Amino acid sequence: MNAATAATAAAAAAAMPLIRLRGVTKVYGSGSAAVAALRGIDLDIDEGEFVAIMGPSGSGKSTAMNILGCLDTPSAGAYLFRGVPVQRMDRDQRALLRRRHLGFVFQGFNLLPRTTAQENVELPLLYRGAPRAARHAAAREALAAVGLEGREHHTPAELSGGQQQRVAIARALVTNPTVLLADEPTGNLDTQRGREIMELLAGLNRERGITVLMVTHEPDMAAYARRVVRFRDGRIDSDRTQAPLDTPAAETR
Repeated sequence: MNAATAATAAAAAAAMPLIRLRGVTKVYGSGSAAVAALRGIDLDIDEGEFVAIMGPSGSGKSTAMNILGCLDTPSAGAYLFRGVPVQRMDRDQRALLRRRHLGFVFQGFNLLPRTTAQENVELPLLYRGAPRAARHAAAREALAAVGLEGREHHTPAELSGGQQQRVAIARALVTNPTVLLADEPTGNLDTQRGREIMELLAGLNRERGITVLMVTHEPDMAAYARRVVRFRDGRIDSDRTQAPLDTPAAETR
């Protein structure tokens, strides 16, 4: 490849959205038992966006999130991550993409109960084979970023629900992901703790430029996003931008 061709390819990659879905379908089962969870989804997501994905149960939003997170594969269609066709990757290649670029936060905090906050956050780095000193430093930095400095040696039982979710977010951040995928991250929290978590996610998006994709049923939580994509019956029903809610949680007390 000569210099001009390389420059053209680089420019094309720069113009490509971070994530692109084209004609994505997902069918479970076969024959008369087949169920179409997604019916030809087209979706572009640019780097640095904060997108809330909404819709009733069975609308396809969780299936779409699983595909975006490389936890599932489409039955047909194209999924491109920075221009690279993910649907052509094998299992190991998708695992590498997850490890390098994606962080996950779930409704259940999924913390090891007898393990300290710092040790929980260190786990992704332990799996990578990072040296102990580097793991410790990165975990402390991630916990400080979510407001848990001084709580590093507390176990989940010694933390509130909101603090446990902060640990889960720190665990997702410790690998410096490009995209943070949050599936109902406030579902197990009361309203005030939920607002605090949403303000944290919005801050990470604004200040660090992390792309945030969040599934939620709650309009109050979706109000923190800059864009809301609604699913219905396996299709995108609406896609709109909005002025995000910027009021810090502390000011709502």
